[in-house]
Amino acid sequence: METHFLVLSLAFFFLISLKLLFGKRHIKFNLPPSPARPLPFIGHLHLLKQPLHRTFLTFSKSLDGAPIFSLRLGNRLAVVVSSYSVAEECFTKNDIVLANRPEFIVGKHIEYNFTTMTSAPYGDHWRNLRRISTLEIFSSHKLNGLLSVRTDEIRHLLLRLSKNSQHGFARVEMRSLFMDLTINNILRMMAGKRFYGDGTEQDDNARRVRHLIDEVVAKAGAGNANDYIPILRWFTNFEKQVKELAGRVDEFLQSLVDEKRANKEKGNTMMDHLLSLQQMQPDYYTDVTLKGIIIVMILAGTETLTGTLEWAMLNLLNHPEVLRKARTEIDTKIGFDRLIDEPDTKSLPYLQGIVLETLRLHPAAPTLVPHMTSDDCMLAGYDVPRGSMLLVNVWAMHRDPSVWEDPEMFKPERFENEKEKQKVLSFGIGRRACPGVGLTHRLVTLALGSMVQCFEWERTGEEYIETREAPMMRPATPLLAMCKARPIVHKTFDGFA
Repeated sequence: METHFLVLSLAFFFLISLKLLFGKRHIKFNLPPSPARPLPFIGHLHLLKQPLHRTFLTFSKSLDGAPIFSLRLGNRLAVVVSSYSVAEECFTKNDIVLANRPEFIVGKHIEYNFTTMTSAPYGDHWRNLRRISTLEIFSSHKLNGLLSVRTDEIRHLLLRLSKNSQHGFARVEMRSLFMDLTINNILRMMAGKRFYGDGTEQDDNARRVRHLIDEVVAKAGAGNANDYIPILRWFTNFEKQVKELAGRVDEFLQSLVDEKRANKEKGNTMMDHLLSLQQMQPDYYTDVTLKGIIIVMILAGTETLTGTLEWAMLNLLNHPEVLRKARTEIDTKIGFDRLIDEPDTKSLPYLQGIVLETLRLHPAAPTLVPHMTSDDCMLAGYDVPRGSMLLVNVWAMHRDPSVWEDPEMFKPERFENEKEKQKVLSFGIGRRACPGVGLTHRLVTLALGSMVQCFEWERTGEEYIETREAPMMRPATPLLAMCKARPIVHKTFDGFA
């Protein structure tokens, strides 16, 4: 954290009673160990460095590999778990106690005062939102019904890649292509609307949406000091910036709702169903509820899908032997006369292993979405007081050498063992686990398989591509690659129109 935290702590030291912060309430608890004594006012905030999951692993190692430790972050206690056994304890016997969410500034302003599925407290409203997402968005029946959307958007992606690579290798920037693919898939599922195309207006809209998403993601997360030291809000403009951003996000979401409402032709999108429910229960299914569902889908979906695809391609470029093996599997089982389809992916275990290995090494939410205790509980023999924030460092768990063989290696073969699949916790566990795991596997596997089938891929240079991640868990720099169309693209090109 910035050094001004320490300056502020000294300036306001006379206002803070150490007895209130570190006194009787905490002495009676047997808290998990901490990496250092907390400073007055700011606690351990000055020790946090991005990316947080790497910093947390360093803390754990400094405590002799402690599977659980605690941090005082301003006025909050945070508990960090980096062990499978403790994580299992969290989300079995303590699952209900840990089913709440901490309140952050972004959740207040962008997620409609903590009323979305990711930010809402555990209760009837959250259960209803979860039911809607499970039955109306992510059920197998709904996903099967939207197969044509995924297929169509992936073929648009292939067409864009093929335009410059028909006669030799072409240099392409992958992140923006993957972002467009995922935005279009999600918005077509939700509202039947595409956001990129050949028209300038559509492309401008796509850029605006991508920019909004990037801004929200940059301000979200568990590492912002304004969420832990309320007095900082008097001296920074962070909350003002979030409010302004929330206004722009709301304006975009309202335009989607209004456009779908004005369209009298009944469709089969999620928005059509929600507007029908709104007519029957207008007091509950307000526009705010509808917009909250959309924003969660957009934010969670685009980051997870885009990041997973980019990391998967990066690892394939760094491991050409894996790429060759995946291509051989597809060529052998699918052939050269037709494009891979989603049902085909069930017979492509090595391709599925590549997706799982990508999710293992590069989980989109490396410490999961934070949980908060609704009551005092115990974890690994330690007391965790009510109101504590819980972070689960699945990134560290996925690289634990006591659990995984060669944990830092990209080895899709490891998932030939069915038991290994159960240890990938990228989507969380327990009642607040992400329900979008099915969509992610379907879209990423089909898109990745299609790109491997249709194109030759190479790095832009001899050196390996940097695998260090940015704070938002994307590759540090947007992925560049060289691609060349394979004969199947020429053979099936007319089918892209």
